[in-house]
Amino acid sequence: MLVLDAGAFVAVERGDRDVVALVKRERLSGRAPVTNGGVVGQVWRGGSGRQAPVARLLAGVDVAPIDDLLGRRAGTVLARSGRSDAIDAAVVCLARDGDDILTSDPGDLRDLAQAAGIHVELIPV
Repeated sequence: MLVLDAGAFVAVERGDRDVVALVKRERLSGRAPVTNGGVVGQVWRGGSGRQAPVARLLAGVDVAPIDDLLGRRAGTVLARSGRSDAIDAAVVCLARDGDDILTSDPGDLRDLAQAAGIHVELIPV
C-alpha cells in the first residue's frame, strides 16, 4: 500500500512527475493510495488554480477519518517516539509492515514508524 503525507500532495502541486508516477503505479495495481483527513486539512486550500492537481489526486485517494481509534493509536505512537505531530503519527498508523510512505519528513516518520513497531519504506519527496 502507498500512504501519503502532506509532502506528497505538495510535490504533486509542484508538478513532481516522480510522485505522480508512483501514485499512478499504485492505482494501476488496483490499489488506491491512502491518507487521513488531517493531511487533507494541511494541504487543502480550495482546489482551484495551483491546487487543481491536489484535487485530482484526492479524487483517487482513500481518506481515512481521524476517529477515536486512529487518534488513540497516534497518541500512543507520539508518546513512545517523543515526537509531537499528531497528523504524521496518524499517517504512520495507517501503514502496515512493507508499505511505502511518501513523505517530506523521513526522519520524523522513521522515528514514528519505529515507535509503532512497523517496517515501512520511506520515500522522500
